[in-house]
Amino acid sequence: MDDLDRLAAELRRLPPSCGPVRLVAIDGHAGSGKSTLAARLAAALGGTGDRTDDGGCNEPTGPAPVLHLDDLATHDEPFAWTDRMLHQVLGPLSRGESALYSPYDWDLHRFGPPRPLPPAPVVLVEGVGAGRRALRPHLARLLWMERGPEESWVRGRRRDGLALSDFWDGWTVAETRHFAGDPSRPFADTLVRECQEGYVWRPGPSVAAGTHQTITYGDDSPAAN
Repeated sequence: MDDLDRLAAELRRLPPSCGPVRLVAIDGHAGSGKSTLAARLAAALGGTGDRTDDGGCNEPTGPAPVLHLDDLATHDEPFAWTDRMLHQVLGPLSRGESALYSPYDWDLHRFGPPRPLPPAPVVLVEGVGAGRRALRPHLARLLWMERGPEESWVRGRRRDGLALSDFWDGWTVAETRHFAGDPSRPFADTLVRECQEGYVWRPGPSVAAGTHQTITYGDDSPAAN
């Protein structure tokens, strides 16, 4: 079992945190690799695991659902998406219902058609601020990408090209202001460092403080080395 499979198995064993859902956040600076980790972890989680009529579980049919916070943010409100998250996503999921949210179109500068998000056993939320104060009571786990802001922003600028340089100038200011007032890293359960071989997992400040002890870091885990 590789590291992502091990983490996926441990996340499935967590108690639900939002109705029947185990809501897992992946936070970090813009450009730190959150969306890549989310895609790989979603694949490792291997589908929804919906209950069958006889009380069993279906076989995995695809990757776990991922909510990208870029779909809730806007040009004018890069971090003022809390109400949309609470009402369009967390409210329905907490009742065991499919959420229905309208993703923002960054090219057209408007919200698009509604998109469903099922109450799967594990739902991933990735984006800057995924571990913010208003969301933490609903999270089963908070993962933090352990890459500094300057390095992350350089990667993001390189990815997006010169056409979005003005956007990045404004974004770095907004992100710095957000984390200064509402930091996520001090509350992370797991710190994730990307390396050539994959990922290294280490206990986060939350585990060190004794608030969460469910995910383990055995002697054979990279996090223990």
